[in-house]
Amino acid sequence: MTYLAAIREALQEEMRRDPNVLILGEDVGGTFGGAFKVTQGFAEEFGDRRVMNMPLAELAFVSAATGMALMGLRPVVEIQFADFITTAFDSIVQFAATNYYRWQAPVPWVIRAPADGGIRSGPFHSQNPEAWFVHTPGLKVVAPGTPADAKGLLIAAIRDNNPVIYLESKTLYRSLKGPVPAGEYVVPIGQARLAREGEHLSIITYGTQLRESLAAAERLAQEGIEAEVLDLRTLKPLDREAILQTVRKTGKILIVHSANRLAGVGAELAAQIAEDAFEWLDAPIRRLGGADTPIPFSPPLEDAYRPDAEKIYRLARELAAY
Repeated sequence: MTYLAAIREALQEEMRRDPNVLILGEDVGGTFGGAFKVTQGFAEEFGDRRVMNMPLAELAFVSAATGMALMGLRPVVEIQFADFITTAFDSIVQFAATNYYRWQAPVPWVIRAPADGGIRSGPFHSQNPEAWFVHTPGLKVVAPGTPADAKGLLIAAIRDNNPVIYLESKTLYRSLKGPVPAGEYVVPIGQARLAREGEHLSIITYGTQLRESLAAAERLAQEGIEAEVLDLRTLKPLDREAILQTVRKTGKILIVHSANRLAGVGAELAAQIAEDAFEWLDAPIRRLGGADTPIPFSPPLEDAYRPDAEKIYRLARELAAY
């Protein structure tokens, strides 16, 4: 099953299971089914009251979703491209994220945000905004890197009583296939997964870069370098014990993400590892992320901007030899 089909299956199953689950976003209803066709056919099955087209007004419909959640519904909001989430930022970080702390009312919505680049869409359709939301108390943030996790984490997010930012990777939608358990399948939020075992160094990653990291690890193995790959899956809350376990095992850490390296999630990971596991380190922690520039339209420039298997391989090889 493709990554996109796994997302669709999770939505269908949850909407059939729970009549309080509904979808809203731009072009999600009717025959169009969203910019990437994730919800195509949903309006026919669930009707216009549960698959609701919204105008180009993210602040308004995210705020409406918060109101629905406060009244007992479980809205799933589709932001056409994660980049556009900025126009709803105030509603997310000021109101929805802090609501439970202020008066103990849960806000069980999910925002599906198609993120990441690699499809030559330039700076308005390729960004990775996870660091903004990881920085915000009251939110959970997940970033699946496999079709199975795309389904299992989305179901977990829909059932969670906290507001969850669900970052799905556009580059994986139709290019990545994998096994997906049928029926009830929930991946608990907050649990990382050891995607590959190794002994010489650890690559900690998530989302699109999981695939790139595994490809780099395969190449390293041909040279006798066994890289462990830890897929975080959830960026908030982090699976601290899984992170420390791989640090203790290999002593050499490479953190990889597509988002800008500067002040990204990798910076927080590196700080936590340095604070809590310094005595196990055999080399400086290395980070690989996007450049500190707007994301280019030009294919050669975007390739230069983004991490990929080749860059991961080169940096991991240097780290292994340290």
